[in-house]
This record gives sequence, C-alpha cells and structure tokens, in this order.
Amino acid sequence: MTKKSIDQKYNKLIVFVSILIPVVVAILFNIKLKDLGFNVEPLSFLPPIYATINGVTAVVLVAAVLAIKKGNRKLHERLMTFAIALSLAFLVMYVAYHMTTESTKFGGEGTIRLVYFGFLLSHIILSIAVIPLVLISYVRALAAKFDRHKKIAKITFPIWLYVAVTGVIVYLMIAPYYVQ
Repeated sequence: MTKKSIDQKYNKLIVFVSILIPVVVAILFNIKLKDLGFNVEPLSFLPPIYATINGVTAVVLVAAVLAIKKGNRKLHERLMTFAIALSLAFLVMYVAYHMTTESTKFGGEGTIRLVYFGFLLSHIILSIAVIPLVLISYVRALAAKFDRHKKIAKITFPIWLYVAVTGVIVYLMIAPYYVQ
C-alpha cells in the first residue's frame, strides 16, 4: 500500500467511527432496558463515577502535555492512550446509566439554568466534535507523523480538556437533583 492509501484508509475509518459513536449513543440514550422487558436495576450510582472519570481525564491530558513538553514521548504516549481508555469507560458508563435510569431534570431556575444549559450544550457539541480530532491525532502519532500530529493536537487538546472539565461541572450542577 502506498502512503496515501494508508492515510485514506484511516481517514475513512475515522469518519465512520466519528459518525457511528454519536449516532449509537443517541439511539441507546433513548432506549430503556426495562421497556424491552429486561429486569435490571437502575445504575443510579454511576454519575459520580463517570464524573470522576472526566476529572481524571482532564488531569491525565494536562500531564500528557507536560510530559511531551519535557521530551518524554513514551510517557506522553501512555498517558494519551490512558485518556482515550478513560473516555471510552466514561462513554460506556454514561450509556449504561441512561439505559437503566430515567433522565434527571435540572431544577435550577433563572440565570443558573442558563449557565447549566450553556455548559451542557457546549459540552455535548464539543464531545461530538472532539471524536475525529482525537482519532486523527492518535493515528498521526502512531504513524510517526509528528509534525502533522502536533498541528492537530494543538486544536484537539483544549477541546478535549474543555469537554472533560465541563463534564464535571455539568455533573456538579445537576447532582442535587438526582433522585436517591
């Protein structure tokens, strides 16, 4: 295979995965296992766990950037792989929670409601937008195309960090309204 066809192969896969993940999450978000006849307990304990995972992801992302700035490429690679694994763990728990538990409505009023929905909306939009950015960054690093990796990583990092941090903020803002 030529270099160009390898890039094209990964580009097609990245586009496919970047579309598939949000579509599958949106579909599963609206499916309740109990409505399908499954007798499952609500996984209402998951939100603080996946919010913590978001917080840890933010710390890992910052540590990864510090590692590469110090020239420690191997540590950077391990931390970035860990950040991807954390994001996947978050996604699985988030979907599992929403498939077993009724969605919580935000109870705040006035300005705080606008702030909450501002964070939530930007978090959702950017969490979708960051998928191809993370995948492109990762593939370029694996392919040792470090100049191209660095260019996209400068865009990917702040967006991914924002998504991780706002995930924690959204959780902290809605946590008082969870039904116990």
